Amino acid sequence: MTDSTPRRILIVEDEQAIADTLVYALGTDGLATEHCLLGRDALAALRRGGFDLMVLDVGLPDMNGFDLCRELRRESELPVIFLTARSDEIDRIVGLEIGADDYVVKPFSPREVSARVRTILRRVHRAPAPDPLPDPKQAATSSPGTAPLGFQIDDEAKCIRYLGQTLVLTRYEYLLLKTLVDSPRRVFSREQLMQRVWTAPDHSLERTVDTHIKTLRAKLKAVQPESDPIVTHRGVGYGLRGPR
Repeated sequence: MTDSTPRRILIVEDEQAIADTLVYALGTDGLATEHCLLGRDALAALRRGGFDLMVLDVGLPDMNGFDLCRELRRESELPVIFLTARSDEIDRIVGLEIGADDYVVKPFSPREVSARVRTILRRVHRAPAPDPLPDPKQAATSSPGTAPLGFQIDDEAKCIRYLGQTLVLTRYEYLLLKTLVDSPRRVFSREQLMQRVWTAPDHSLERTVDTHIKTLRAKLKAVQPESDPIVTHRGVGYGLRGPR
């Protein structure tokens, strides 16, 4: 895709009036859009490929938006912004935990959604985008940097190996763990981690950090059950220690 080619946004929203306002707002920002009313149509569009981001309503008539995102995450790290009529914190946490990049509660300003889309796209396309899931052969032939404490970071492939095993991480899990690994003797507060890792930290919850730390711990324990390299410093934040 050249710099002159508009970024393509998939809008998955069953309320036509809301979809129309988003199509207009994103279009005035120079973004190309495709709209789907149903989750199954969105999955078909995603399999055709060519999208840079998806704006996804949680409450679709044929399937739950969370389930659609889980299906997507089996194959791709395409950025996702959830739209929902519910403001419950648990819904935001669930969405972020399964790999959403942002979460917007209805009613919302279409210009705010457009601004969040542009923020995520700037970050994602700041450098050439890696494959959604790193190719193990490609990672093996690159020149990864070696991190302390049993971790190995491959910046080119955007992957992290722990005790020789490649971890399957979401975008935020990768950035969060990389931040800890790069400064193993430092304790980061939740606010510091939000500012370093998240696209729109002012609109996110500090509990989001706790949720991602929990999923990271589970993935590290899957490699070595007795290991717990991430340390919780109560009232302060998180740091890293070496494997036992």
